[in-house]
Amino acid sequence: MQQLLPEAKPDLSNADLDALYGWPNWPSPQPWVRANMVSTIDGAAASPDGLSEGISSPADRRVFGRLRGLADAVLVGAGTVRSEGYRPARIKPDFADRRAAAGQGIVPAIAVVSRSLDLDLSLPLYTEPAVRTIVVTCAAADPTLIDAAREICDVEVCGDESVDLSVAVAALHHRGLSRIHSEGGPRLLADLVAAEVLDELLLTFSPTVAGGSFPNGADVPRILAGISNPSGLRAVRLHHLLEEDSILFASYRFRPLPEQNL
Repeated sequence: MQQLLPEAKPDLSNADLDALYGWPNWPSPQPWVRANMVSTIDGAAASPDGLSEGISSPADRRVFGRLRGLADAVLVGAGTVRSEGYRPARIKPDFADRRAAAGQGIVPAIAVVSRSLDLDLSLPLYTEPAVRTIVVTCAAADPTLIDAAREICDVEVCGDESVDLSVAVAALHHRGLSRIHSEGGPRLLADLVAAEVLDELLLTFSPTVAGGSFPNGADVPRILAGISNPSGLRAVRLHHLLEEDSILFASYRFRPLPEQNL
């Protein structure tokens, strides 16, 4: 893997990737929310089977692993948990010392966003995590389901009729989970943009094209779907660009990094 921008640099090591994707000027009084998505070059978020694996690659999975290792919390929608078969975050020895020195948990906490609480609480994600899974929901959810989730998870009730992601980010920050890494899916990513809480968007561009629809008749899912962006087009700034085997890894920032808390 090589760096193209802001300057050319060949053969990036894992330490190089950690420096590129790390949070400098930390600790900070503000949380930092980034999202990571893989996409075809025309914006499709999945292959014809509906999963992201078909447009992923070993290089994409390498970056994915480094990003998880640097995060305090992984924010993910319940639909993505179901479709992608999410499991608990694994303990990675090569991150152990770094995480301990930074005061982080042994793995990032997985925070699952769900208004309906249509969750299979028998899954290992909820029953076997190294760090207790967090369920983010709203007051309109069934109280019985909230109580059931509380039996094995931490629950944050954020918002009334729907999940208020600005409240959710503040709740995670209050828990000391300030480096928040979202893995989608497209609806959650659109909600983060609409709520104006997304600070950084990381896009892996798979050198493939989906077209207008898949041969099986399925719609092509885009990397953002659902709620509209109230501000219309929103300008972002390219922070860095990497490449391996025609796969591009771009970091776009919505605002500068927060100032150091002195």
